[in-house]
Amino acid sequence: MRTSEFMGKDVYALDEKIGTIKGIEVDPEVWKVTHLEIQLEKDIAESVLGAKKRGVRNMLAIEALEKGVGHWANGLHLKVSKDQLHMYLRPVVKRASS
Repeated sequence: MRTSEFMGKDVYALDEKIGTIKGIEVDPEVWKVTHLEIQLEKDIAESVLGAKKRGVRNMLAIEALEKGVGHWANGLHLKVSKDQLHMYLRPVVKRASS
Protein backbone atom coordinates (compact mmCIF):
# COMPACT_ATOMS: atom_id res chain seq x y z
CA MET A 1 0.00 0.00 0.00
CA ARG A 2 1.07 3.57 -0.62
CA THR A 3 1.30 5.90 2.35
CA SER A 4 -1.35 8.13 0.79
CA GLU A 5 -3.81 5.23 1.04
CA PHE A 6 -3.51 5.33 4.84
CA MET A 7 -4.26 9.04 5.27
CA GLY A 8 -7.73 9.83 6.55
CA LYS A 9 -8.60 6.18 7.19
CA ASP A 10 -10.33 5.16 10.40
CA VAL A 11 -8.64 3.26 13.22
CA TYR A 12 -10.57 0.80 15.37
CA ALA A 13 -9.83 -0.94 18.67
CA LEU A 14 -11.90 -4.11 18.87
CA ASP A 15 -14.34 -2.64 16.29
CA GLU A 16 -14.82 0.67 18.15
CA LYS A 17 -13.62 3.69 16.18
CA ILE A 18 -10.84 5.42 18.08
CA GLY A 19 -9.63 7.91 15.48
CA THR A 20 -8.27 8.72 12.03
CA ILE A 21 -4.79 8.33 10.55
CA LYS A 22 -3.20 11.75 9.94
CA GLY A 23 0.46 10.91 9.40
CA ILE A 24 3.21 8.32 9.34
CA GLU A 25 6.48 8.63 11.27
CA VAL A 26 9.65 7.03 9.89
CA ASP A 27 12.96 6.57 11.72
CA PRO A 28 15.35 8.09 9.15
CA GLU A 29 18.35 6.14 10.46
CA VAL A 30 16.86 2.73 9.67
CA TRP A 31 14.07 3.75 7.24
CA LYS A 32 11.45 1.98 9.32
CA VAL A 33 7.91 3.12 10.12
CA THR A 34 7.75 3.60 13.88
CA HIS A 35 4.39 5.32 14.53
CA LEU A 36 1.13 6.37 12.96
CA GLU A 37 -0.19 9.80 13.91
CA ILE A 38 -3.81 9.35 14.96
CA GLN A 39 -6.37 12.08 15.56
CA LEU A 40 -8.35 10.55 18.39
CA GLU A 41 -12.11 10.71 18.73
CA LYS A 42 -13.06 13.15 21.53
CA ASP A 43 -14.55 10.46 23.79
CA ILE A 44 -11.50 8.21 23.31
CA ALA A 45 -9.08 11.08 24.07
CA GLU A 46 -11.05 11.78 27.23
CA SER A 47 -11.43 8.19 28.46
CA VAL A 48 -7.90 6.97 27.56
CA LEU A 49 -5.83 10.14 28.06
CA GLY A 50 -8.01 12.33 30.25
CA ALA A 51 -7.97 15.05 27.55
CA LYS A 52 -10.99 17.35 27.55
CA LYS A 53 -10.52 18.92 24.12
CA ARG A 54 -11.34 18.00 20.55
CA GLY A 55 -8.71 17.15 17.92
CA VAL A 56 -6.18 15.44 20.19
CA ARG A 57 -3.44 13.74 18.16
CA ASN A 58 -1.21 10.97 19.46
CA MET A 59 1.39 8.69 17.97
CA LEU A 60 0.39 5.02 17.80
CA ALA A 61 3.41 2.71 18.17
CA ILE A 62 3.87 0.35 15.26
CA GLU A 63 4.03 -2.55 17.75
CA ALA A 64 0.24 -2.26 17.92
CA LEU A 65 0.22 -3.41 14.29
CA GLU A 66 2.45 -6.46 14.53
CA LYS A 67 1.24 -9.64 12.84
CA GLY A 68 -1.77 -11.01 14.63
CA VAL A 69 -2.45 -7.75 16.47
CA GLY A 70 -3.84 -5.61 13.65
CA HIS A 71 -5.34 -5.98 10.20
CA TRP A 72 -6.57 -3.77 7.35
CA ALA A 73 -10.22 -3.95 6.25
CA ASN A 74 -11.72 -0.57 5.25
CA GLY A 75 -9.54 0.95 7.95
CA LEU A 76 -7.04 -0.23 10.52
CA HIS A 77 -8.39 -2.71 13.06
CA LEU A 78 -6.33 -3.30 16.20
CA LYS A 79 -6.81 -6.36 18.36
CA VAL A 80 -6.32 -4.30 21.50
CA SER A 81 -8.98 -2.99 23.81
CA LYS A 82 -9.60 0.68 24.40
CA ASP A 83 -8.20 0.17 27.92
CA GLN A 84 -4.90 -1.13 26.45
CA LEU A 85 -4.40 1.82 24.09
CA HIS A 86 -2.32 3.85 26.55
CA MET A 87 0.48 1.27 26.13
CA TYR A 88 0.80 2.18 22.43
CA LEU A 89 0.19 5.95 22.48
CA ARG A 90 2.52 8.89 23.04
CA PRO A 91 2.04 12.61 22.47
CA VAL A 92 2.90 14.10 19.07
CA VAL A 93 6.23 15.92 19.18
CA LYS A 94 6.79 18.38 16.37
CA ARG A 95 10.37 18.21 15.16
CA ALA A 96 12.26 21.31 14.17
CA SER A 97 12.73 21.73 10.42
CA SER A 98 16.27 21.41 9.12
